[in-house]
Amino acid sequence: MFIATLIAPKGALDSALVHALRNAWGGGDAIWLAPDEAAEFALEQVPENRWEVWGDLQKARVDLVVQPTAGRRKKMLLADMDSTMICQECIDELAEVAGVGAHVKEITARAMNGELDFEGALLERVALLKGLDEGVIAQVLESRITYMPGGAALLATMKAHGAYCALVSGGFTAFTQSVAATLGFDENRANTLLVEGGVLVGDVARPILGREAKIEALEEISARLGLAEDDVIAVGDGANDLGMLARAGSGVALHAKPSVAAECDIRINHGDLTALLYLQGYGRDDFQGA
Repeated sequence: MFIATLIAPKGALDSALVHALRNAWGGGDAIWLAPDEAAEFALEQVPENRWEVWGDLQKARVDLVVQPTAGRRKKMLLADMDSTMICQECIDELAEVAGVGAHVKEITARAMNGELDFEGALLERVALLKGLDEGVIAQVLESRITYMPGGAALLATMKAHGAYCALVSGGFTAFTQSVAATLGFDENRANTLLVEGGVLVGDVARPILGREAKIEALEEISARLGLAEDDVIAVGDGANDLGMLARAGSGVALHAKPSVAAECDIRINHGDLTALLYLQGYGRDDFQGA
């Protein structure tokens, strides 16, 4: 059996649309997870025109996901940070303060779209931060970093149901430690900016955490917890997330770069992080910390 889930921004999901699609696909009764926002219905098989319908629904700001019913509620969340749990790319924000924002932002966009080698692009950008006062990190955290809507509810709800939550970023520990503490992640992994005399030296500690390290985190943490990789829901937006998204039981491309979304079956372009709860069958009344 399969389940079709439709998710839209609050107030944007038309009940007539949900019922029309259910009827067209011969699905089970529609179950509303949140009024005018999220609904689901059962299917016996994956419809052949799924992606054609998905494309039409995108025009109405509706995300559609079809997945197996069995095992969809996960026991572990593995999340990217930049442009996923937070709305910014931390290195871009540091670069703005350093006066090299436009140049760094261009490199970041190309790297996240898979056009550049991640490690090389990271080292090139970090080198441009050389000489920046270490105190700027705290300033950026306080004044320039905002959280992706739905993140607090996602963490609180999954943890209330016994899930383990890990933050794995190609960014920097100076940011992941703060974000993890704020949202309630059980652990965090990222790159470490090197500092001497209170200023950034323009380099990071080795080894560099990139695409392969995110896959290793999935393998290591799930094995440590005695979980199968199918028990994991992973979320990210960049090319360096593709490995973990492919390996996890549910790999969610959230507001992802087009080249990244194209390789993922679960694409959330209009919903926020609470979409990951709807995908697991949680209704809004089940949400914690919202």
